[in-house]
Amino acid sequence: MKGITKLLVALGAGLAIGGVLGVLFAPRKGKETREKIKEGSSKLKAQLGEKLTWGKEKVAEQFSKADRQVDELI
Repeated sequence: MKGITKLLVALGAGLAIGGVLGVLFAPRKGKETREKIKEGSSKLKAQLGEKLTWGKEKVAEQFSKADRQVDELI
């Protein structure tokens, strides 16, 4: 489980850093840049929400699995 968490954190960080650097180094006007940042942050927020939902589901599955295994042992 730790490997998946590290992967998700690294993926999110990479997306955020890449997005920010791409927008900051692009030759655009300030208003266009702000709009681009707004769009990028909205996309990132949606992606992170999806990943968090996926992660919560995986944790719930693992908890349920562990609970069943404990019940079998008792």
